[in-house]
Amino acid sequence: MKVSVVIPVYNEEKRIKVCLDSLMAQTEKPDEIIVVDNNCTDKTIKIVKRYSEVIVVVEKKQGMTPARNAGLNYSKNEIIIKCDADSLLPFNFIKNIKNNFNQNPSIIGISMPIIFGDLKILGSSTLPFYFYTFIARLIVGFYFFIGPGYALKRTAWDKVKNEICLNDEKVHEDIDLSLHLKKYGKIYHDQKTIVTSSARRMINNPLSFFGEYIHRFFKMYWSHRHIYERTIL
Repeated sequence: MKVSVVIPVYNEEKRIKVCLDSLMAQTEKPDEIIVVDNNCTDKTIKIVKRYSEVIVVVEKKQGMTPARNAGLNYSKNEIIIKCDADSLLPFNFIKNIKNNFNQNPSIIGISMPIIFGDLKILGSSTLPFYFYTFIARLIVGFYFFIGPGYALKRTAWDKVKNEICLNDEKVHEDIDLSLHLKKYGKIYHDQKTIVTSSARRMINNPLSFFGEYIHRFFKMYWSHRHIYERTIL
């Protein structure tokens, strides 16, 4: 079972090295690492090119969704992992993903917990994730993908790539992908494989972040209500 990793980037010179180093330190190396250059104007791509194992793909259309899609479409392997430039992956991340798919052949995707290493609420870096997923799971009925780390089968991506929503202003790309995938199979939530990410967007402008995030979530909920209804039943 071969694995591709897709990392969309836009001006991530301060963070991309940590992410790539965590991939290089894996107990089982990925077979393909794709960094999608989404119009970077800083030194991100210069840093990326120091890693001979990494393929750079250019996506001129700005936004997480087109950048992610470009990477997923370019990838060549049976399993595709998507992470962010500020994702720090545990050393057994790739191994765990492979084991999950091998032990559960029927699953088509894997979600996982996210720790915000630079944000603590009531002394906990995991509380923001569990609070958010608890509320959202009450609405959608299952653990969905969260951008800093998730995995899916290529066969599943091929089924939904022409169905997913393309407007970042109307949907959360990770949840939208989860909802469309859920029509075709099970998304497994691996509690033991934990990705560390940055809460910089929340910290820098919390009112704007949460206001926009919640507004977009409910816009997406309304436009996808037919999928939610099927998922919860």
